[in-house]
Amino acid sequence: MASVVKINVLTVPEEQREVLEKRFAARAGSVENSDGFEWFELLRPAEGTDQYLVYTRWRSEEDFQNWMATSMRGAHGGPQGEGGDRPKPAASGSELWSFEVVQQAAPKA
Repeated sequence: MASVVKINVLTVPEEQREVLEKRFAARAGSVENSDGFEWFELLRPAEGTDQYLVYTRWRSEEDFQNWMATSMRGAHGGPQGEGGDRPKPAASGSELWSFEVVQQAAPKA
């Protein structure tokens, strides 16, 4: 069975970039212990776009779906503000791309 890659494309206005990055830094560890989790990267746009890419790699689609149904809900809920309100999302839009890994390479030792 091939690993699967999920890329969440987040449209983030420039004034919200720091907020988004701090929120991801604060969530460190929330996905790393999930069954089937293999890799995470938050990719900041270098130029020409306001879209961040959130790259995760999973052992299987089932592992990703299990995480979505349980842990991810808490991880993405974020801390509650005063009065129980959730902070405003840093991203103004989101799209999920899905891929199967068919080839891979690593540096030669």
